[in-house]
Amino acid sequence: MSAASQRWAVARLGTAQTLAWASSYYLPAMLAAPMARDLGLATPTVFAAFSVALIVSALLGPFAGRAIDRHGGRPVLVCTNLLFAASLAGMALAQGPVGLFAAWVLMGVAMGSGLYEAAFATLVRLYGQGARGAITGITLIAGFASTVGWPLSAWMETQWGWRSACAGWAALHLLVGVPLNSWLPRIAPEKNAPATPEAAPQASKAPQATTESPAPDQALRTTVLLSFVFAVTWFTSTAMAAHLPRLLQASGTSLQAAVALAALVGPAQVAARLLEFGFLRRLHPLLSAQLAAAAHPVGAALLMVAGGPAAAVFTVLHGAGNGILTIAKGTLPLVLFGPAGYGARQGLMMVPARVAQAFAPVLFGMLLDGTGAAALWLTTLLGLAALAALWLLRPVARN
Repeated sequence: MSAASQRWAVARLGTAQTLAWASSYYLPAMLAAPMARDLGLATPTVFAAFSVALIVSALLGPFAGRAIDRHGGRPVLVCTNLLFAASLAGMALAQGPVGLFAAWVLMGVAMGSGLYEAAFATLVRLYGQGARGAITGITLIAGFASTVGWPLSAWMETQWGWRSACAGWAALHLLVGVPLNSWLPRIAPEKNAPATPEAAPQASKAPQATTESPAPDQALRTTVLLSFVFAVTWFTSTAMAAHLPRLLQASGTSLQAAVALAALVGPAQVAARLLEFGFLRRLHPLLSAQLAAAAHPVGAALLMVAGGPAAAVFTVLHGAGNGILTIAKGTLPLVLFGPAGYGARQGLMMVPARVAQAFAPVLFGMLLDGTGAAALWLTTLLGLAALAALWLLRPVARN
């Protein structure tokens, strides 16, 4: 497969991922309050429905990954566009909590089979060991999902109301998402084709990712360690996404400064991913992940010691580390296990992460209410534990 063809696939998949994230993960931030008002519910009830969707997505991930391993990503991702559209239409038509929760459960099915894990598995199925650059590419594009999604959701809600906003996102999945994913390269079912079709020659271009699969006992140990790392990083990422402005205020910054500083997370993520695409691409992905895992604890330590003056440094370090760790969720299973069975394995390893993500806003919020900025001790210790787990991992070089 030519480099130009790969770039087009990355562009299409990255754009489709931007739509998927903007209309699911980033939807409640803008629409939860108007949904609650119109349906006569408390706003936390809407976020509870979102948490249910995240738990459902955790349960569905391994099955979606297995389907991509067998059939390729194109049919699975096209189906998820239809599921996203159906769930958003269900929200637009909801008349009470039962309809709302049912729509979010369906959204969880779509998220479990249509977000980054599915996209990463699609790229590995297409390009094998040569998928690292493609994985970085789609995260660069979809890293702007909140930048696109929040303003667009807010604008549609202001112009036409939250129901029309949900219907608008549903229409975008049908008119934009389905064609984008339909244009992905077709791939033969796994039983008729090697695990790394067409892309096997590209593996030689990425020597840092050429490893043998671990032995069974080492495979279990590696799976447990990676699952822990992913759970910790997703807990911290989601907790910061929900509470960062309030955390910065508790550390001594004003409300306006906290909001402005929190906005640095997005650019820091994209800048770090560009660094990964350039300089860090020459390093082993495990080393990149270790450097990224250290970023949040270092920034948090500075914030707890210096207070408000260190808020910008903390925000940038957290965003940069999170940006690279998002890529690591795709590249580490590939480099440590190889491409065979990648989708099912990655989906299984992400189950604890999705569950941790579902409970992160509530748990960290309660800790922040009770202890203020000292709540950072939790994510700092978790970050150090993740770093220790990454140091325990060792790639197995080919003979």
